[in-house]
Amino acid sequence: MMTTTITDIQDLIEHVQRYNPGAKVDMIRRAYDFSAKAHEGQVRKSGEPYLQHPLAVAEIMAALRLDVPAIVAGLLHDTVEDTICTQEQIEEEFGKDIARLVNGVTKIGKIHFKSYEEKQAENFRKMVISMADDIRVILIKLADRLHNMRTLEHLDPAQQKKIAQETIEIYAPLANRLGIGWMRAELEDLCFKALNPDVFATLSERVSKQVEEREQYILEVIGIVRGKLAEHGLVGDVAGRPKHLYSVYQKMEAQEISFEEVYDLTAIRVITDTQMNCYAIMGLIHSLWRPVPGRFKDYIGVPKSNHYQSLHTTVAGPKGEHVEFQIRTREMHRVAEEGIAAHWTYKEGGQIDEQEKTVFTWLRQLLESHQDLTDNRQFMESVKLNLYSDVVYVFTPKGTVKELVKGSTPIDFAYAIHTEIGDHCNGAKVNGKMAPLKYQLRNGDAVEILTSPAQVPHKDWLKFVKTPRAKTKIKHWLRVEEGKRSLELGKRLLERELRRHNLSLGTLLKTARLHEIAEESGLPGPEELMTAIGYGRLSAIHVSNRLAPEGQAAPPSPVQDAPEKAPTKRPAGDEKSVKVKGVDDLMIRLSKCCSPVPGDRIIGYITRGRGLTIHTVDCPNMDALDYDKARLVEVDWDAAHPGTVPVKITTLTMDRPGMLANISAAITNADANISRAEITTRDDRKAVLDFIVEIQNTAHLDRILKAVESIQGVLQARRVRTWQDAK
Repeated sequence: MMTTTITDIQDLIEHVQRYNPGAKVDMIRRAYDFSAKAHEGQVRKSGEPYLQHPLAVAEIMAALRLDVPAIVAGLLHDTVEDTICTQEQIEEEFGKDIARLVNGVTKIGKIHFKSYEEKQAENFRKMVISMADDIRVILIKLADRLHNMRTLEHLDPAQQKKIAQETIEIYAPLANRLGIGWMRAELEDLCFKALNPDVFATLSERVSKQVEEREQYILEVIGIVRGKLAEHGLVGDVAGRPKHLYSVYQKMEAQEISFEEVYDLTAIRVITDTQMNCYAIMGLIHSLWRPVPGRFKDYIGVPKSNHYQSLHTTVAGPKGEHVEFQIRTREMHRVAEEGIAAHWTYKEGGQIDEQEKTVFTWLRQLLESHQDLTDNRQFMESVKLNLYSDVVYVFTPKGTVKELVKGSTPIDFAYAIHTEIGDHCNGAKVNGKMAPLKYQLRNGDAVEILTSPAQVPHKDWLKFVKTPRAKTKIKHWLRVEEGKRSLELGKRLLERELRRHNLSLGTLLKTARLHEIAEESGLPGPEELMTAIGYGRLSAIHVSNRLAPEGQAAPPSPVQDAPEKAPTKRPAGDEKSVKVKGVDDLMIRLSKCCSPVPGDRIIGYITRGRGLTIHTVDCPNMDALDYDKARLVEVDWDAAHPGTVPVKITTLTMDRPGMLANISAAITNADANISRAEITTRDDRKAVLDFIVEIQNTAHLDRILKAVESIQGVLQARRVRTWQDAK
């Protein structure tokens, strides 16, 4: 779609006037002059004047046919962040509307974050909040990111990969969700080029060569279709469209096929005048060539969440070669190209009304994720789930269509209707028959939810629900209930210990002493103090001793009289290499589900009666555990107490004599001890060798794996993690 290059402000103004003749172009010119003065003397990494960047961003906004305030905000979007200009100056010069847009795009500054990822998450969170008020904020940000990706080669390779990775994970899927197909395709190809330059170059050359070879074939198919349309009096513009490189690469990866097995490198698009003619043309094409089973999609009858509408069908064309057709009206094509901008270009303030907001369910879910999730890691995971997921369309008993993440269950459906229905869901009927709550819904299923006041969310639900909304709501309920239980338990434990000092909790609550102890423990008040005791983060004995009058000896405690278990000592094994921040007197053990190794990023989870369990931060079981933040403890590896930890390594080798001896020798030479070995031979003349190896850290593990993979006959060597259910 982007074919023009803007070199000066007059080009931009003429572009805007072509689609909006009544545009107030004097404001665009003033914004250009303001931006030129603000960025005077600044240059980009490429060496060109910095002003070329905001000008290019404004041109992308014009390509989306946006209004004057959006174009102006595009010209000004970096002035507050990168110059001495202030938000107040923007508002005074251009008004509140434009100042609000610029503020929504301006990154968060002057705040210390623990990591680059946390800062990016907070920037994205701010953008999501701004997007709720004005959709143009995200369009400006996408235009900004697109131009940065177009000029990415001027940065060093490490920066290129970091920006490209973030773009492929967040911004390209976001462009897709907003329905801006050309922008998503360009962003994906630019990321592909930065992240896999060699694969990109090879695939680009091969696709170009094959498209040239198939050009005559595609022209032949287009000629046949045009002739048949004229013969039947049907209106239709027919043209071929090469698929973008990243989509070809994705297909090869997903289907595990070679390039030679990808047949539909070119799609043929037919644009007609009415919806009825879309179906008529599809029927005509199916009468010419046999449709490929499972390759027909009706996005007109059931549009995508971003309003995309089109008929997709693949047929076995002349000579039996697969040809993909996309059939749509001119208006559908405009929406497919411009996406959300086609709907809200000229709306007051770029706002989305409630009816339209319900169509963009993913936007509503992003906003709910922001409200319910304070942890940046969880928030970004929720964002990615919302942006990436394939969808299924299911029906309520009244026939309303609900869009859900692929793999969703009746519980996800229940929460999509209302939180109360989700919380009390105890059964479901799918297509009139009872179905288990774990049942994965399919396109076209009609779902009826059964509820009971006695039913409440269960931790096990987190193991199979798919939608971010359902996960967030379940975790919220569990967190609240767990807090209530821990408060009650902590209160009972503290009361019991205080009685041994002849003290009353009720009396102490009326004094300032309990508040003082809470503050000394880093807690807001007595309620939080008792909750921490209930969780196991604080000892009731320790708190009661501090509350006792000075000089009063601590009475004998059943716990203290018990045989010495030395709770303050850590186990003498691998766990001594873990240090805990802010928590004492806890037994520590490494989780068996993810088998953390020094060098992995880790987190601790308090389990009553079992001390602190150490997980890797990416352990899938943490999804069912981290609903309760009070139980999560910051931990790190203790470099002062190095040790070894067992890790499982599996190798796939050719079934040859001496392989076990060679691999064992390589592991031993890498300064590692083998505690167990197991061999399994396969029918395909290959063998699987599993080892339990004592290692020092992840760097040591990498060294072992490289040593093993260098052995002739070894096909693969990797670390194994047993992702078991959390207990």
